[in-house]
Amino acid sequence: MSEYSESVQFIDLKAQQKLIRQKLDAAVASVLDHGQYIMGPEVKSFESDLKEFTGAKYALTCANGTDALQIAMMAIGLEPGDEVITPSFTYIATTEVVALLRLKPVFVEVDPVTFCMDPAALEKAITPKTKAIVPVHLYGQAAPMEEILQIAKKHNLHVIEDNAQAIGCSYTFSDGTVKKTGTMGHIGATSFYPSKNLGAFGDGGALFTNDDALAHTLKTIANHGQEKRYYHDIVGCNSRLDSMQAAILNIKLKHLDRYNQARANVALFYNQAFENCSAITTPKTASYSTHVFHQYTILLDGDRDGLIAYLSEKGIPSMIYYPVPGHKQKMFASFNLPETNLATTDYLTTRVLSLPVHTEMDMEQLTYITEAVLNFINK
Repeated sequence: MSEYSESVQFIDLKAQQKLIRQKLDAAVASVLDHGQYIMGPEVKSFESDLKEFTGAKYALTCANGTDALQIAMMAIGLEPGDEVITPSFTYIATTEVVALLRLKPVFVEVDPVTFCMDPAALEKAITPKTKAIVPVHLYGQAAPMEEILQIAKKHNLHVIEDNAQAIGCSYTFSDGTVKKTGTMGHIGATSFYPSKNLGAFGDGGALFTNDDALAHTLKTIANHGQEKRYYHDIVGCNSRLDSMQAAILNIKLKHLDRYNQARANVALFYNQAFENCSAITTPKTASYSTHVFHQYTILLDGDRDGLIAYLSEKGIPSMIYYPVPGHKQKMFASFNLPETNLATTDYLTTRVLSLPVHTEMDMEQLTYITEAVLNFINK
């Protein structure tokens, strides 16, 4: 096995920012010079460029991705007790806001290949109390949006896309139309947490919509429910992206396609290295979607804990996304939810393992990681 002199980073933000450091410094200095730290010109500039990148009619920034989901649910007028359908196999923020708003989460199964919402399970879960669907574009590829949107239209339901892990991903409809994830439902929500494909140097988030009225409501909610200062027409919250983060994100946005391609190149290396290993199932990309590999997640038929420990000894980090699904989280005990049998979700929580993937990985690192994985499996 080859040796690698440094610890491998799960995501190497220091290496990434070195390549654009001068531009970042200039952008930060500009904010310091004008002193408009909240709602400075950088925010509108970033929103404009983000709108152009995604193709959405409106791109509205906020404080973080969780806020984005909460604001979206508030904007469509959901009431306590309304049912919101979401996959159980996702990060807790997706359903955390459902709980915060005293809505009822309805957990559904995911596809065993793509790990995204299963449309058949979605339709079976709809009741007269269902008001919204929250598909998650997990790990970097799109949920089956054409089917989800058809089901939503049939039952007159809102669709809020959780696009925290897939910004820059493209979805192709059966008629050939191509759209970015986050722009197909009534509202899309994303996160700019530092480790995301487009990450800030702190927290940040954004909302996308093509609906004029929804855009107005989203913007009002994020600003304390006010259109005119000190006149609060609806219940809102305080959720803004600050000027410094907007300046940084707008620099990084111009590199996002390259970042996503670099991640795809890492995934290709891993796929080729593991293709003859029967104990590893590599990620599959759906025919309708591109994949931006926010995570590179394998299914392991073997000793997962042992592999994690072995890799750690070799200075290689790995992560389990996610060890406990939503329907088994203690936080929902007070919601009196019916017992949920999600066999695929439960299986995935015992098998998934994410390996390092970031924009600045080199052949030496990748060879070191893949050799370590295969050495453990084949020993």
